[in-house]
Amino acid sequence: MLGKIAQKLTALEIYDLVRDDLVRVEKEIQLDSIGSVETITTIAQYLQAGGGKRLRPILVLLSSKLMGQTTDAGIRMAAVVEMIHTATLVHDDVIDFAKSRRGRPSANVIWGNHTSVLAGDWLYMQAFAVALKERNFHILDLLIGLTQMMVEGELLQLERIGKIDITEADYMELVDRKTASLFSACSRLGAIVGGGDDASEQRMGEFAWNLGMAFQLVDDILDFTSSEKMLGKPVGNDLREGKVTLPLIHALSLATAEERKLVETVLADGNYEQVPFLKILHFIRKYRGIEVAMEKAQAFTDKARALMLEFPESRYQRALLAVTGLVTDRDH
Repeated sequence: MLGKIAQKLTALEIYDLVRDDLVRVEKEIQLDSIGSVETITTIAQYLQAGGGKRLRPILVLLSSKLMGQTTDAGIRMAAVVEMIHTATLVHDDVIDFAKSRRGRPSANVIWGNHTSVLAGDWLYMQAFAVALKERNFHILDLLIGLTQMMVEGELLQLERIGKIDITEADYMELVDRKTASLFSACSRLGAIVGGGDDASEQRMGEFAWNLGMAFQLVDDILDFTSSEKMLGKPVGNDLREGKVTLPLIHALSLATAEERKLVETVLADGNYEQVPFLKILHFIRKYRGIEVAMEKAQAFTDKARALMLEFPESRYQRALLAVTGLVTDRDH
């Protein structure tokens, strides 16, 4: 219990370091989300009101402060990464036929797939329009490379949907492209606008990449172990959508033919009507799939911490060290 209280306090302390800047980021997103077509503005405002952890903007801001300063450019870059993240979520929900996001109906449920895809496209382009104001080719190169990685990751995932023979290497490639690359870009952008040198930017990028790998691994664990109330979306959703993640990949590597058949049935049906979710969870726990995935997440977290310890001690360095702990020790 004390550990959980300490975690909450640490999260609040981190938030306090960037609270005023985050207010400015929210205002920036609000201004940047106004389109010439009313539907765009309505959807963008709905998505912004959905909240979220704002972890990616926080990474930009803390990384910028670690380098020495938060400028107007830092506020804009924090808004840019959140807009890119939101655009990917909108597209993901369409592709996955998702019904909810953060405890509310997803955009595609309210406005339909066609409108939601276009709204996601608009958010991507608007993020680039805001980034372009910096007139910095390095920033644009970074963002273009990032979005290409993320789209390629989505295409790779689509190719693998419903397939049971997904390897750990396949899985790690997807996590790299879809999550870790964005985390890495956040800290690199923060380093750039905060005045850091090339070496610091690279090290910050490596720190956040490891953080992003750990974050996604924990996300995929929570999909099996959390509750719908905590997640804001149904549990067991990944497998229902045809995605085989690391806890299951590990269990399948040790499974009997009968156990593999259980997973194949869920993949084929797209639901847990024939094979209950708890039966799949029991099978994963039998082979320590959750523990193995958590050990790998912790290894990425440890690497992120080691990289952050290379920077001089400051309250921002301590905050980024604390973020690594919060990523692995969370329930949603």
